[in-house]
Order: sequence, then C-alpha cells, then structure tokens
Amino acid sequence: MEPRIETLASKKLIGKSQRMSLVNNKTSVLWKRFMPQRNKIQDRIGEAYFSIQIYDDASYFQDFNPAAEFTKCAMVETDSFLNIPEGMERRVLEGGLYAVFIHKGLAKDFPKTAQYIFSQWLPGSIYSLDNREHFEVLGPKYNTIDENSEEEVWIPIKLKQPHGS
Repeated sequence: MEPRIETLASKKLIGKSQRMSLVNNKTSVLWKRFMPQRNKIQDRIGEAYFSIQIYDDASYFQDFNPAAEFTKCAMVETDSFLNIPEGMERRVLEGGLYAVFIHKGLAKDFPKTAQYIFSQWLPGSIYSLDNREHFEVLGPKYNTIDENSEEEVWIPIKLKQPHGS
C-alpha cells in the first residue's frame, strides 16, 4: 500500500465538530448531527465529505493513549464563508504536504490501515509526521456498509531532518 505524495492547497470547509477519544468514540453521533443539515451549506464544492482529526499536539502519536482526546470534524468544502448555517462552524484546512493512502473496506478494518501507516510506512520513509490536520476524503466509492468501500486517508508529512540538525 504505497501512498501518493501530494501538496494540498488550503481549503475552506463548513460543518460540525466534536471532542472525543478512541475510547469514547462519538464519530457516529457527530455524523448523525451533521448529515441532516448538510444541504443548508451554500456554495459547496464537489460531493465529497471530509472527516478531519485535529490533535492538540504531536505528542498524541508519540505517547499513544486511546483515552487522549482530539477534535473530529464532519465537513464539506465550500468556496465561501458568507453563509454559514446556524449551529455549524467554518475551518480552513491549512494544506501542505500529505501522504495519501487508500483504505479499502469497512471502518472496523481501519486500525489495520493505520497500523501499517504509522508502524511500517512512516518509519521506513524519508518523511516524518507533521503537526497538521489528518483527514479522510469520503468520495463516491465510500459506503459505510460495503466491504468494497474506499476512502482516501491524508496524513500530514514533512521531510525528516538529517541527524545532527
């Protein structure tokens, strides 16, 4: 599972967010709050959904603790922040260098993909993790109940610093 390396331009997103942890996972609650209101978002770009994880700092991955909280967002891309529906928020996805993986299968199988990315691919690559948003793009091949579902997994990266720098 080799990723493509991509430089992403910043994006304007609108949606909802919620604090959670892996132990107290509220992903389905977040999406159930967002989906009924998604059509109120004007000036939407494309049909994809963005599932974003915002970690407080880089230590989340160094001292992994499944009870550590992070912010998760359910969002869509827009070209304007002029009309934000009540109860929703705006976010600018910074952009930058990303490794983009394709996760195939159900959400319950995602830990295998994450395990590969963080314990095999990243340590063996010329990149290290950058402290920016992680996100998944849920496009036309994404289906929550289909074993053939596909989603793009965007991991923020930067070139590793040479030793002694």
